[in-house]
Amino acid sequence: MTSLQQNLERLEEQIAQACRAAGRARSDVELMAVSKTFPAEIIVEAAALGLTLFGESRVQEWAQKSLEFGPRRKTAERCHLIGHLQSNKAARAVELFDGVDSLDSLRLAERLNDAAARLGKRLPVLIEVKLSPEETKAGIDPESDDATKLLEALPNLSSLEARGLMTIAPWGAPDEITRACFRRLRTWRDCWARAHQRLNLDVLSMGMSGDFALAIAEGATRIRVGTALFGKRPKPAQLEVERD
Repeated sequence: MTSLQQNLERLEEQIAQACRAAGRARSDVELMAVSKTFPAEIIVEAAALGLTLFGESRVQEWAQKSLEFGPRRKTAERCHLIGHLQSNKAARAVELFDGVDSLDSLRLAERLNDAAARLGKRLPVLIEVKLSPEETKAGIDPESDDATKLLEALPNLSSLEARGLMTIAPWGAPDEITRACFRRLRTWRDCWARAHQRLNLDVLSMGMSGDFALAIAEGATRIRVGTALFGKRPKPAQLEVERD
């Protein structure tokens, strides 16, 4: 048994335990394997163990990995962008990724929509919501006019498919603060779903290696796990907004 297989079995036990504690079914929570900084070979191994959803933070890194995959990538495997995306890289991101989970402005939404329309593609997106005061955190302020404009425009951007919300909790915060952050995302989702009934906001992507059990307790439908699955990350070439 490989170390990755051992890690996955241990992780699945922990997820199942967290679901039981929250009175939820294991099938309610989707596991995203955060493969950023790890080589393509690790992703191939993870896919062979049954993982189908992967998260990457940089457009160029996934472009290189996609070349290395070649025919080894199966149609069932999906990769979403979870890192901050600059508007000028929107077209390339639409070409490469199966979804963008870090939508944080109307301008970016319009760029993604235009690029997806040119490709005849309907792109799943999550709105990244900033619920932490840390300057390094990306995302849209849920109380801002920008958030309102984005939510009002999304139903008319026909090449985008809104799926839900994503957030990152404060680093190293006590459990009660982390849970409060996740609870706020769920509250905003419920509020926005009532106000914008043309949008599908079912997905709540929250929780990573150190706090996914708290996220599950607060209603996460997708958790993003990297370190607990793949082990210690290779040192990245530069500081990333999204960490795990």
